[in-house]
Amino acid sequence: RDRVSTQSTGFLIMTQKRRNHGRAKHNRGHVNPVRCSNCARCVPKDKAVKRFLVRNIVESAALRDIEEASAIQNNEYKLPKVYLKMQYCISCAIHSHIVRVRSKEDRKIRDPPKIKKRKD
Repeated sequence: RDRVSTQSTGFLIMTQKRRNHGRAKHNRGHVNPVRCSNCARCVPKDKAVKRFLVRNIVESAALRDIEEASAIQNNEYKLPKVYLKMQYCISCAIHSHIVRVRSKEDRKIRDPPKIKKRKD
């Protein structure tokens, strides 16, 4: 809908950039805000860009020292990982390349992006 005026009311219909207006709040009046992990801005929870950051508990420099000092063989026990849920405002997500700006036609594509598989 591009600024089409209705004859009966005389009002202009506002242009709509996204189908969901950039939010996932369907039939909810209000959602609680969350803080951006980068800049601490208040963002509605449904609008925030959410990603899990998976890291090792021990950094790679100290991992070899722990394996040498450990009584357990390195194949038997695997160290667990830390899963951090990062929530970003749109500005920080675009700035740090977590999401990209897409063209008008590409915004209509709602399929999840192709995930590149890493070689293990």
